[in-house]
Amino acid sequence: MALKAVHVSDVPNLDQVPENASLSLYSTRFSKGLEVNKGASFRIPKFLVIGHRGHGMNILQSSDSRMKAIKENSILSFNSAAKSPIDFIEFDVQVTKDDYPVIFHDDVILSEENGTVFEKRVTELCLAEFLGYGPQREEGKEGKCLLRKTKDGKILKWNVETDDSLCTLEEVFQKVEPSLGFNIELKFDDYIVYQQDHLIHVLQVILQVVFQFAKDRPIIFSSFQPDAAQLARKLQNNYPVFFLTNGGTEIFYDVRRNSLEEAIKVCLEGGLEGIVSEIKGVFANPGAVPKIKESNLSLLTYGKLNNVPEAVHMQHLMGVDGVIVDLVQEISQAVGDMIKPVKPVTTADENCEGNEEARSNPQFSQQELSFLLKLIPELIQAQH
Repeated sequence: MALKAVHVSDVPNLDQVPENASLSLYSTRFSKGLEVNKGASFRIPKFLVIGHRGHGMNILQSSDSRMKAIKENSILSFNSAAKSPIDFIEFDVQVTKDDYPVIFHDDVILSEENGTVFEKRVTELCLAEFLGYGPQREEGKEGKCLLRKTKDGKILKWNVETDDSLCTLEEVFQKVEPSLGFNIELKFDDYIVYQQDHLIHVLQVILQVVFQFAKDRPIIFSSFQPDAAQLARKLQNNYPVFFLTNGGTEIFYDVRRNSLEEAIKVCLEGGLEGIVSEIKGVFANPGAVPKIKESNLSLLTYGKLNNVPEAVHMQHLMGVDGVIVDLVQEISQAVGDMIKPVKPVTTADENCEGNEEARSNPQFSQQELSFLLKLIPELIQAQH
């Protein structure tokens, strides 16, 4: 559905933005900030490695112990990821019914009591109820057990090697390594049609916490919900907003979500800065990458293939700007090996070409790309 333009002045409680809410995303981990100043096009200065839900998502049915090492979307997971040379962590934010932004991926929380499984929507819980699940910070207090439903419908105990408590967005800002950037996914249910007023209210609640606690931390917003993504841009211009898409690997009722071409349209219509795509969508449609670049948009990717170094290297060559990964340590090391740093830029050669990060970005023809992409399955197979 089309949405009318919404201005900051139309939304209550967003009129007091702190002076230190940075207009450029700068991190001590970057040689240069992510430039988002008014009048300048957004630019990612290096190939980014972003930790998925922190140190990596949990796949409880996986035989790979790394997928069950640390509780996803937790402060422990975020700070564990910070020990690797990554640039950002990605996490999911939802808002409780009493207006607290909390970190949780799934739309519902599952628990068990007396042999009966209970399912509750995160957004229908108050903060105290939400924090009552899983390990508790208060000594001697026991939380409700956490279960998780797999994609094939199985319900498993959410057992990981190192557990941690659920947390709020405010806590994450206060307790996570300050030089680490945040890719904040604005999480909404894929199968609910949201009214504009509701989206504005949820975004307002999240933005207030961000403006109050972000300070100089790099921030990127992203969302699969196209209206929410465009509203997040209209409500603020301090931080870039990316549109998340499956890139055509999954089909939705909302056609804006069904291809990279549609994603480009969403971004250009809403003034967004970039796209985050499932990597399979990019590999299936490599010709979309130059179209994205010609539209002055950045491109990040997510997906299981991003845990394969060769697949990440391929993206680097294609001109993708960064990857969201689960195997943070392994992929950040692989990226460090594939991208050689260059000497710092001095005043004398600031205006010279070729002084940015030594990044291979050759121009491939469609035929050459198709040939290279055919190698990916073999490269992946060689990893197992």
